[in-house]
Amino acid sequence: MEYSAKVIDIFKNPRNAGSLRGANAVGKVGNSACGDIMKIYLYINDEGVIEEAKFKTFGCAAAIAATSVACDMIKGMTIEEALEVKNSQVIDYLGGLPPQKIHCSLLAEEAIHAAIEDYYRRKEKEAKDEPDGDEDEE
Repeated sequence: MEYSAKVIDIFKNPRNAGSLRGANAVGKVGNSACGDIMKIYLYINDEGVIEEAKFKTFGCAAAIAATSVACDMIKGMTIEEALEVKNSQVIDYLGGLPPQKIHCSLLAEEAIHAAIEDYYRRKEKEAKDEPDGDEDEE
């Protein structure tokens, strides 16, 4: 199995690694067949723009590189734009992946979706927890 120079470089020097203090969206996905686990942390501002993205990944070089690249790609995007990011774009950015490692790019795409779903769940919960302001004042 041969990785591109870009995959090796990003694996050895991952950007965006670590948790994100103040994250308001967290997505965790895994593949039990290969053992890869990815966790993406996002900070999405009130306009729906992803200001920051970090990750923690337990897995191979391809999994780590794919998650790092996915975080780079979605920073500055709106939620809607980030949902359009496909695993093929991650593969292209990395200069290709061996066929048996394509699933790593799919996990990165799934992690983005999982984080955004978490963001919407949190927003829905916040909306339910807020007083509606219709109470009578005395």
